[in-house]
Amino acid sequence: MVQRQDVEFVVEGGLMVRGWLFVPDGLGPHPAITMAHGFAGVKEHGLERFARVFAEAGFVVLVHDHRGFGASDGSPRHDVDPWVQIADWRRAISFLESQPFVDPDRIGLWGSSYAGGHAIVLGATDRRLRAVVAQVPTISGYQQSLRRVSPDDVPALEAAFADDERQQFHGAAPATEAVVSADRSVRAAYGEPDAVAFYNQPVPEGVWDNLVTLRSTRAARMYEPGNWVARVSPTPLLMIVAWHDSITLTDLALGAYEAALQPKKLVTIDGGHFDPYLTGFAEASGAAASWFTEHLTWKSLNTKGT
Repeated sequence: MVQRQDVEFVVEGGLMVRGWLFVPDGLGPHPAITMAHGFAGVKEHGLERFARVFAEAGFVVLVHDHRGFGASDGSPRHDVDPWVQIADWRRAISFLESQPFVDPDRIGLWGSSYAGGHAIVLGATDRRLRAVVAQVPTISGYQQSLRRVSPDDVPALEAAFADDERQQFHGAAPATEAVVSADRSVRAAYGEPDAVAFYNQPVPEGVWDNLVTLRSTRAARMYEPGNWVARVSPTPLLMIVAWHDSITLTDLALGAYEAALQPKKLVTIDGGHFDPYLTGFAEASGAAASWFTEHLTWKSLNTKGT
């Protein structure tokens, strides 16, 4: 029986980041996987299913909420800074290394969507990681914004960014917008029906608010994790790409995969951005579990001379 326990660890600024730790049966030390959600998501948005698949395959799994979201500390709330999230995620890796039942030489990382972009950056810049899975990853915030925001809406959006910055200069809290809304008259990060359904899935009361800071959207438009993809090597990289992804965009992910160096593998899901959590869950989770099993064993590590 896989056990789930609540855990916490300190990140820069003395804040406490909280999450779940899944520990498999059997004697350790075990290989481990660190996981977190994408843009404005919390761990209750479908991550436990993935974590349990990995734990049942013999991995210790850490799932944390980004600062400012879910159970984690952080102010302002609902603020998504990709580089702060990446820095906190390094502390998650250190937390796993510190556990006596974890083998610190066999740690992998899984990220989806916006966190899939983080997975690429961390895979390229933290050599403690021995395997990386980037599921439907953000590749280029700029290219995504070109296609997902109408040119007619850009001037008003840029004006809102500028006004928000001026207001913060005078002491105001960062402006907020909805994460998702089907009402086009409501400013939101996402208006696609599948995004609205995914974020509004049932979660425990008080776990998630349909809010994100406006400056998070500005930061997302500047975020370019695809620039790091060729530097992930020699760490093994699995990319899971949805054929009909209108959020992070299929062609961008395929282009990034082509730019990545070996060792790498591509798995495609016949669906949209959120289908790896839904109709494609078995395929996506199974591919990730197989990748981690292949690359987080002593046999594979010894073959690479590590």
